[in-house]
Amino acid sequence: MPTNAEIEQSLRKKFKKPLFSKFAKALNTYDLLHEGDRVAVCISGGKDSMLLAKLFQELKRHRKFEFGLEFLVMDPGYHEKNRAMIEKNAALMDIPVTIFQSEIFDSVYGIEKNPCYLCARMRRGYLYAKARELGCNKIALGHHYDDVIETILMGMLYGAQVQTMMPKLHSTNFAGMELIRPMYLIREDDIRHWRDYNGLTFLQCACRFTENLAKPAEQGQSDSARIEVKKLIAQLKEKNPFVEANIFKSVENVNVNTVIAYKKDGVTHHFLDHYDGDQTTC
Repeated sequence: MPTNAEIEQSLRKKFKKPLFSKFAKALNTYDLLHEGDRVAVCISGGKDSMLLAKLFQELKRHRKFEFGLEFLVMDPGYHEKNRAMIEKNAALMDIPVTIFQSEIFDSVYGIEKNPCYLCARMRRGYLYAKARELGCNKIALGHHYDDVIETILMGMLYGAQVQTMMPKLHSTNFAGMELIRPMYLIREDDIRHWRDYNGLTFLQCACRFTENLAKPAEQGQSDSARIEVKKLIAQLKEKNPFVEANIFKSVENVNVNTVIAYKKDGVTHHFLDHYDGDQTTC
């Protein structure tokens, strides 16, 4: 079992470029952290959120300005062994977590239509409320680069829309609160490498809908849309090594002159609205 000092040293040395440097780059590129902010780092118990906590701790040691941190764990109804694993890893990695209870799993367990969507919305609401109670103005989630590109393709293939997972968002229901994603530029393979290099074991999925599967979703045994998209991207990458970067950049290079319609603040704008006046040519 590694020590916390060894885990932190790996972030400063071996994984500085793929993890900490990309974490810092996302903070700067997307203007995610300001002086005086108090951030609730939301920890689910998986590899991504645990790494996020360690990256914030490392940043705190080298801070250029003052900011506060809370490490927030919401227990939505975990089995005892799953909660115990989170507590064990937090102690090992010297992450001073605040754990609070909710009964979200009980609330959504019997729902047949879109239980995952409802669960995610409810979890977000509980996290915002607890973060605000602790004096935070931001919550940080552990979504990474691969989550972003998968979300883009899932929206197109399964949702018939072009959208991305934004690096930051203002809360709709909690005025003055903001969601940030500081691991936006970090690759999932690098997170796995850091985990395995340190011999760490994290929760893979503690959801009651999936925890009884023979093998965890990360090993490709789930038929979910996200796993199918992961497989598709892997297949495309075999022929085009730049496919992941191209997907990521595609939502930064949208030419509205070449789209049929787009939405802005809930209002749909169609190309025919200005077609004769624009005199678009070919």
